[in-house]
Amino acid sequence: MRLLLGVFIAFTLIFGGCASKDKAVKKDRIVVWHWMTDRQEAFEELSKKYEDLTGIKVNFELFSPPDSYSQKILAAAQAKTLSDIFGVLGEKIDVASFIKAGHVVDLTPYLEENEAEWKSRFFTSALAVTSFEKDNAFGVTEGTYAIPIDLMNIQMVCNNKLLRQAGIQRPPQAWEEFIADLKTLKEKGIKGLVSGWAETWMIDCMVSNYAFNIMGEDKVIKTIKAEAPYTDSDWLRVFKLFEELRDSGGLASGVVTMDNKYAEQLFANEKVAFAFNGSWCVNVYQGMNPKLDYSVILPPEASDAYPMKIWGGAGSSFYVNARSFLSKEAVEFLKWLTDKEQQVFLVNKTKNLPSNRQALSGIPKELSEFADDSDSITHPNMWPFQEYPAVIEAFTKGVQSIIIGEKTAQELVEEVQRIKEKEIQRRN
Repeated sequence: MRLLLGVFIAFTLIFGGCASKDKAVKKDRIVVWHWMTDRQEAFEELSKKYEDLTGIKVNFELFSPPDSYSQKILAAAQAKTLSDIFGVLGEKIDVASFIKAGHVVDLTPYLEENEAEWKSRFFTSALAVTSFEKDNAFGVTEGTYAIPIDLMNIQMVCNNKLLRQAGIQRPPQAWEEFIADLKTLKEKGIKGLVSGWAETWMIDCMVSNYAFNIMGEDKVIKTIKAEAPYTDSDWLRVFKLFEELRDSGGLASGVVTMDNKYAEQLFANEKVAFAFNGSWCVNVYQGMNPKLDYSVILPPEASDAYPMKIWGGAGSSFYVNARSFLSKEAVEFLKWLTDKEQQVFLVNKTKNLPSNRQALSGIPKELSEFADDSDSITHPNMWPFQEYPAVIEAFTKGVQSIIIGEKTAQELVEEVQRIKEKEIQRRN
């Protein structure tokens, strides 16, 4: 389904976009389209400040929920009426379609000018998600095409009070400790782990974490390239971890049918001791329970063969419309928006990690604990090759089946490998 969506977007943008060669309608203000309901108030404050400084008006127009936003920008791309600045929600193939259809400014020259002053502000992982390397699989010209306004990563969060109640003195470092802690929590009548695993991308994330930890990046990429099978013993070990989670009795009830919003409510209300969640949770938990006492740790390691890697990178990014009459003004605004002062303002207002490394001082303790592990970040959008959507769907739904006792890890690796081979044959 994901591949079909990407193909549809590419067809719509490239061929539907040929109907007109005119630039976007000229306006007297920069218009920004976005989906971030939690940031609209902060954006409006920054817009007023920018107008006072420069005389240039910036309108932030909010469209929510994200699905509605995505439909809007797709329709606008086809009609060539995109806003001056916009975001793209989707996989890298979707971003590539917008770029190849001529809707996006290559920001590389702006980032590199003045001895790369603008580029040097950002964490490398923040820019990597929206950059394309030379000879990439998407056929996009090498460059950086979007500016991240914040950073995110996904780790494990621990309720310190509940751990103390269960007699657990410190958060687990190793997988065996984690499983033991889940069993201890169960004995004390405390639920162990919650996450929004109805949203299968979060399962994909956790599978990737442990695949990197158990077999290393090279072997993960070899598997994606079909140079190693999913029936390999290392992949079996990855999926057996979910059998161990199930058998520990420590998973929150209904975890595989639970969206992440509800999972966040359970953790914020101190019903569960651990949550697998992203750095955006700092803002969420603050709103739900300002007195919540928690800490952030890397997922407990299942192996000491390779370091633990966590999903992360740019949280939200903005693209500049290549057909806008105000494209240069839009670039200047993004430079200002990602300067230290504005980044500090956004951190304090929204509790999201800044993309500007200079804005880290003075951030809340929990955010700093997420930020401490920025060197451990990876993400599929940073990898040179991406797995087939059908394969990802097979192993994420397969993990759900393991958790509810309908499938074994051995059955899953065999099924995933069959689907992988089928996808290769179909494309050949």
